[in-house]
Amino acid sequence: MLLKTRTGDRPTIKFQTYRQGDVLVQKIDKLPAEARAVECEKRIILQFGEVTGHAHAISTDTASFFTAKGERYVVTKPGGANLVHEEHGTIFLPEGVYRVVQQREYVPEAPPRDVID
Repeated sequence: MLLKTRTGDRPTIKFQTYRQGDVLVQKIDKLPAEARAVECEKRIILQFGEVTGHAHAISTDTASFFTAKGERYVVTKPGGANLVHEEHGTIFLPEGVYRVVQQREYVPEAPPRDVID
């Protein structure tokens, strides 16, 4: 038996997504209303590498950091910002609002766990 599917009726959703090692940054339309600014000195650390001590970071000169309901957000200033890490290539983030996602990995018969550089 053949099943008929309708693909033309589904809306296409495209996300601008950037991945650097264990950090994923996804562009969104706006900050949640309950988002609160977090003060950071010199750079916004999105993730520390527990093995190497290196960090996925963005300069506070080019972006601001926010949290809301356990989620993390970065707002890049006009001109954009660079996401840097000592072991990965630099990623340019155009001006906008981004949700920061900690990558997870699946290991059979174990709970999901955070990916760590």
